Amino acid sequence: MNGHRAHGFSSVHFLDSDEILNELDLKGDETFMDAGCGDGHIAIKVVEDYLPNGTVYAVDIYDASIEDMETYKNENNVENLINIEADIPKGIPGVEDESVDVVLMVNVFHGFKASRTIDEAIKEFKRIIKKDGKIAIMDYKAWDVPKGPPTAFRSSSKELEECFNKHDLKMIYLNEEIGEDIPEGKSHNFVVFQKE
Repeated sequence: MNGHRAHGFSSVHFLDSDEILNELDLKGDETFMDAGCGDGHIAIKVVEDYLPNGTVYAVDIYDASIEDMETYKNENNVENLINIEADIPKGIPGVEDESVDVVLMVNVFHGFKASRTIDEAIKEFKRIIKKDGKIAIMDYKAWDVPKGPPTAFRSSSKELEECFNKHDLKMIYLNEEIGEDIPEGKSHNFVVFQKE
């Protein structure tokens, strides 16, 4: 088992981008990263509706995702969008230390668990966020339900807290009532961490 790759499965059809982004209370001029941007619908939403005076990084391991984002950028003359192809645990090139206000991962973190690269990924996020920067994770609850990643790759909010605390990042916000309505309840957790 060498980890989990789910290229091309977009959350746009079952998660509400605005519901997610409203959790972040963006002011309009931040530097924001959509880490594991996939089809880029969240990064595009941020560019168009949330950060008119900010900078948006769209980062993904798949070159097809980044090519699509470059096409969007060029066709729409978007100047504040920076697209980066990167394997996050190995480093995100071109992003300076302590330069990002908010990192958001939507249905991405379980991939680090699957590939056993959680610590490397957290270290890289910690490197790039500002002193009061935030790392926000929206991912599936650790339930054994058919939809979403295998149960073994999911993390409870408590497990996430333990992973981030090891790196001197503390949980400052938790919303367990977000995501899709499934028979068991709301499908996701939304957790925000900050440098201590």
